Amino acid sequence: MRYGVPAGLLTAALGLVAALTLAPTSAAVTPHTPDTPAVLAAAPTAFAHPGVLNSRAQLDFVRAKVQAGQQPWKAAFDAMLASRYGSLSRTPKPREIVECGSYSNPNLGCTDEREDAIAAYTDALAWYITRDTRYAKKSIELMDAWSARIKDHTNSNAPLQSGWAGSTWPRAAEIVKHTYTGGWPNQGRFATMLRDVYLPEVIGGKPNSNGNWELIMMDAAVGISVHLDDRASYDKALAIYLGRVPAYFYLATDGPQPKYPPRSTIDTRSELIDYWHGQSTFVDGLAQETCRDFGHTGMGIAAALHVAETSRIQGRDLYPEFKDRFRHALGFHAKYELGEAVPSWLCGGSLTKGLGPATEVGYNALHTRLGVTMENTRRLTEGRRPAGTENHFEAWETLTHAENPN
Repeated sequence: MRYGVPAGLLTAALGLVAALTLAPTSAAVTPHTPDTPAVLAAAPTAFAHPGVLNSRAQLDFVRAKVQAGQQPWKAAFDAMLASRYGSLSRTPKPREIVECGSYSNPNLGCTDEREDAIAAYTDALAWYITRDTRYAKKSIELMDAWSARIKDHTNSNAPLQSGWAGSTWPRAAEIVKHTYTGGWPNQGRFATMLRDVYLPEVIGGKPNSNGNWELIMMDAAVGISVHLDDRASYDKALAIYLGRVPAYFYLATDGPQPKYPPRSTIDTRSELIDYWHGQSTFVDGLAQETCRDFGHTGMGIAAALHVAETSRIQGRDLYPEFKDRFRHALGFHAKYELGEAVPSWLCGGSLTKGLGPATEVGYNALHTRLGVTMENTRRLTEGRRPAGTENHFEAWETLTHAENPN
C-alpha cells in the first residue's frame, strides 16, 4: 500500500490538500478504501528548528511572560519546576529492552521511559526559559542515558509505548540541539536511537486499533521526522494522520455514520458500531473512543492537536482544514467533563470522564489564533490551569500554549 508519493512531486499539491481532506460527503455511507491514502502529503523543503510542538517564537513568548511574572505562565512554570520532572537530582533509569503489555502490564521500564522523556522535555523548557545551563545538561544526561542503552520495545503495547516516549523525546532534543551552545557530543547517537528504535515501531500505524494509538504514533513519527530532517518519513506519517483524523472525530457532513478507519479491516456498519464501542447515534464532535472513556479520548485529542501544531510550525496550517472537527470534539467532551447530564442515547447514558490536560493546544489554536468562540472549552481549560502532565506524553501545555499567538 502507499502512504504518499516522492517528495519531489508534491510541491504543487500543498494548496490542493485542504479541499481533498474535508470535502462534505453525500448522505451515502462512506466507501471503505483501505489501500488508498486519504490525501497527499508534502514535507517542507527545509524543516524549521526548533519545530516539534514548540517554535522558537512560541518559546520566546513563553520566556518573556515567565520572566515578567505574568499569569498563567508564571504559575505554570513554577508548577513544572516543582514537579518531580524538574528535579536536577533525577537519576535516569534506562533499559536495553522495554517490555510493556496491555495497560502496561507487565511494566518493565515503561513508566521509567515515559517519565524520563518527560523530564528531559521539562529540563529543556526550563533551560530555554531560565538560561540556566544545569537544565540543559540534565536534559542531555537523560537523553544520553537512554540512547546508550535502549535497543527495543516488546510485548503488545510496544507500538503505543514507543509513541508515548517517541513523541516526547524529540520535543526535548529540538530545544537542546538548536538553542543550547554548550555542546552535546552524543547528539548523533540520540538521533540514531530515534531512527532505529522508535521510528520503525510507529511509522506504519495501527489501522485496527483504537484511534488514539495511531494518532499518538503519528505524533511520534512526525516529531522524529522533523528532528531527523527526514522528509520521506514525514510524508508517510502525515498521510496516515490526515486519514485518521476524519475517522476519529465525527461530523454530520460525513454522512449517517463515521468514516471507516483507512487501511483497516473494518468495512461494515456493524463492525463500525462495535469499533465505536457500541455507539450507533452520531453527532458533531463524537469521537471513536468517547464511549470507551474520556481518558483515552483525551489522548487522541492531544495527539491530533500536537501534530497539527507541529505541521503549522513546518509551514502547513492544518487548523483551517480541521477546524470544525477539532472545535466540535473539544466542545462536545468539555461540556460533559464540566458536568452536563448525559442523554440516554449517548453511551447508554453513562460516560467515564477524565479528559486529562488535552485542551490547551487546541483552544489556543482555534480561539486565540482563529477567533473561534468555544465557551465550554474555555471554561474547562481556564478552570484547570495550570495544566500539568498525565505522565504519558502531555506535559506543561498551559505554559507553552496558553494565549500564545505565535
